[in-house]
Amino acid sequence: MAASVSYKASVRKDLKQLDRSVVLRILDAIESDLAANPGKNKALKGQFEGLYSYRVGDWRVIYSLIGEAILVLRIAHRKEIYRE
Repeated sequence: MAASVSYKASVRKDLKQLDRSVVLRILDAIESDLAANPGKNKALKGQFEGLYSYRVGDWRVIYSLIGEAILVLRIAHRKEIYRE
């Protein structure tokens, strides 16, 4: 059974900065692959402990598991995602 996916409000700002084709690719991957297998991705360490990273090409999706639901917190390029 696929997990439900919700997005933090700031994700909309992240997506507005990207090309439409990239946005569609990322959202399709989140809704199909990530929702089907939420716990099988890279668990982050250090200050991001408790969060997970999902890779879509050069883009990273940072998310949290809340019970059976996925909360997408940030979407950015791999060079920018882990910076504060």
